[in-house]
Amino acid sequence: MSPQNPSAASRTRLLLEDLEAVRENLLALSDDIWLSIDHNDDKALEDGVEFKRAYNAKVASFDSVATELSELVQQYTSVRLDEAEQASGSDHEQNERIIAELDREEPHLLNEDFTYKRPYGFILDGYATTGVTTWQRLYELVCRNLVSRDESRFRSLHDHSDFISNRGHHTVTPDAKSLRKAMRLADGLFVESNLSANSIRDVILRMLDEYEIPLENMKVFLREDRDAEQSG
Repeated sequence: MSPQNPSAASRTRLLLEDLEAVRENLLALSDDIWLSIDHNDDKALEDGVEFKRAYNAKVASFDSVATELSELVQQYTSVRLDEAEQASGSDHEQNERIIAELDREEPHLLNEDFTYKRPYGFILDGYATTGVTTWQRLYELVCRNLVSRDESRFRSLHDHSDFISNRGHHTVTPDAKSLRKAMRLADGLFVESNLSANSIRDVILRMLDEYEIPLENMKVFLREDRDAEQSG
């Protein structure tokens, strides 16, 4: 795509963001429906399990196609979903500037319901990032931050009971093939990323606990709040 055509690039970026939003909203809808089922009603539970199996299979197929489509469009157009991100890294002045920008908006803690909401930025232990477009990207950035702090501790989560489901599925693992949708963080280190916003929230909460990071040391900023502020 020609760099002289910013309007086309803007439309392409919005399309890519909408595609990601649909993917995450499909996972949120699955959570909503599952929670609405009366689990004490055997027939309702049986029907719900049948629905979930069929729904999960369809969503997995859509997710695969959407991922390939997004990658294809980004590669051809050179429009990147992460190009608007700003992270502080080791630059203290930039970090303070990003924090000041985010502090003008409404902060949210990880004990809230994020269904059908979209992130814009976050501050973790004093380090800030803005321009985030999806919960999966926020999840990846938080995981990478924790890996950089103490990689051996992160790898040890593979054997931690809080990161193993009742059916024996690991959230953190060296084996990408054991995951429904593997996110690579380092050589031989992957996390499950086929998660809704609230499931990502829950995993991050458990990770922060293992790293002894207090709840209030991570603030999330939502795109809806930012858009409302800009239009107000």
